[in-house]
Amino acid sequence: MPAAALDLKGSWQQGSLVTGQVEPGTQVWFKDRALRVSPQGNFVFGLDRDEPVEVEVELRWQGRGDTTPQARRYAVAPRPWNIQRIDGLPQDKVEPPTAVTARIEREQALLNAARDRDTTGQGWRQGFAWAATGRISGVFGNQRILNGIPKQPHYGVDVAVPVGTPIRAPADGIVSLAEPDLYFTGGTLMIDHGHGVHSIMVHLSALKIGVGEPVRQGEVVALSGKTGRATGPHLHWGIGWFRSRVDPQTLLPPMPAQRR
Repeated sequence: MPAAALDLKGSWQQGSLVTGQVEPGTQVWFKDRALRVSPQGNFVFGLDRDEPVEVEVELRWQGRGDTTPQARRYAVAPRPWNIQRIDGLPQDKVEPPTAVTARIEREQALLNAARDRDTTGQGWRQGFAWAATGRISGVFGNQRILNGIPKQPHYGVDVAVPVGTPIRAPADGIVSLAEPDLYFTGGTLMIDHGHGVHSIMVHLSALKIGVGEPVRQGEVVALSGKTGRATGPHLHWGIGWFRSRVDPQTLLPPMPAQRR
């Protein structure tokens, strides 16, 4: 049978979001996941920070009556991450106390439930806007190894802004999580942009919207803060596709120049 039509756009490197277009009715798989395809044939998937060097997209073209899968392989460019090793720290500064282990596990389940949503929303197709503007104080992908223990990589971009700065929805969506006081992230808000794509904004001082409420790009949804495990006021903003982490800066225009 002839090859099924497939148009993919995005950067084939770790931490990127790839969007696609197929003939309506075509089924698409990525990493053994059947992707949600819109009635118009649009779909999206994310390349994780640690994505392997080759991935496979599989199509099944129903329009011609032949459902034989077609597999297409793509190379993924690795990115150089900044790895910092720090030894000799007091152990209570490296691992959380056992007394909060159950709390951390409960909160992780909440976060994962929001990440696992697969809805029909189309906010991911808009093009993303900065949730806050200011000096970029942290970038995606960096990681610390403390006393030989690898800690979670930095899965977002940090914007240094004063406490109380309005935080705006980067794209249309539905609020999927709104928690004022999580152990690591403090005030935490997640927005479901559809098809598994979501934003997470953390260390917030106030939430302006609740779970299940629709938001429009540019709408104020929270105020920045330094809650949770934060050493100073800033917005940490991450983007994900299900449980794959994506670099927000790959989806954004340059940070607007700041007035002095």
